[in-house]
Amino acid sequence: MDGLAVPSHGFKLLAGHANMELAEEIARIIGVDLCKRTLNRFADGEIFVRIDENVRGNDVFIVQPTNAPADNWLELLLMIDAAKRASASRITVVMPYYGYSRQDRKDQPRVAIGAKLMANMIVAAGAHRVLGVDFHQHQLQGFFDIPVDHLYAMPVLTSYFRKKQMQDVVIVAPDVGSAKMARGFAKRLNASLAIIDKRRPSANVSEVVNVVGEVEGKTCILADDMIDTAGTVTEAARALKELGAGDVYVCATHALLSGPASERLASAPVKEVVVTNTIAIPEERRFENLVVLSVGDLLAKAIKFTHSEQSVSSLFD
Repeated sequence: MDGLAVPSHGFKLLAGHANMELAEEIARIIGVDLCKRTLNRFADGEIFVRIDENVRGNDVFIVQPTNAPADNWLELLLMIDAAKRASASRITVVMPYYGYSRQDRKDQPRVAIGAKLMANMIVAAGAHRVLGVDFHQHQLQGFFDIPVDHLYAMPVLTSYFRKKQMQDVVIVAPDVGSAKMARGFAKRLNASLAIIDKRRPSANVSEVVNVVGEVEGKTCILADDMIDTAGTVTEAARALKELGAGDVYVCATHALLSGPASERLASAPVKEVVVTNTIAIPEERRFENLVVLSVGDLLAKAIKFTHSEQSVSSLFD
């Protein structure tokens, strides 16, 4: 049980359908069984949730990433409400991926701020705190009126690349927005940093304009928080190759892999695409050079520390 066991009394680990494999791994590491629940649908598609164990006075942790479809959000909100009405003493939402987090500002007329709306709904449903991994922007923590522990998958990713003992490594930020994350990677891997100047003429469409930094003859690691349609990283990989880069790796925490992403990455000049399992990746979206690392141990430790009222800041390193 890796020294993470917690008393079964007073502790419940609940999970929705969004990423059962990750939830089961977390339960296995902690050394508990997942809380029994009924989660099904009425004939018209309406979601029904019932917790099938006594959770009165318990510390309840609900594991549910909120990637599409929106049913994942509804499952989470209904599980929170069920736990609250069953008199759980504290409800912690363990949200490995924060859906709608890209809609975090009003940068056009008459648009919704989806990230704030979703945060409001989690609080209104009855959650007491949130555990998340690599939010799209750090300031999203401020959207919640409850405590948020924001974890980083960077130690999981950097550990993988350290084992490769690569030489002349440069961490490449595929756009200016990911420069801070890339700088952290570069520091931990003793690598240099490059930034791609990118233009986005429309949503999910990008074009490389310039590369700031030395990449010729170097091993390049393109680092970002998520891969959606993969247009950004595949164009970036081709631009790096045209500038004489050596092996090109892509790494990201959240593998959305929407639409043509898998085909684009499989055909791109990329040695490996390294992601984590914050989002369940169906078999049809996997490809030969995809490497999936687990954040199960990271989340299990965070849950254990939270339950025992210990600081989780050591997990940020």
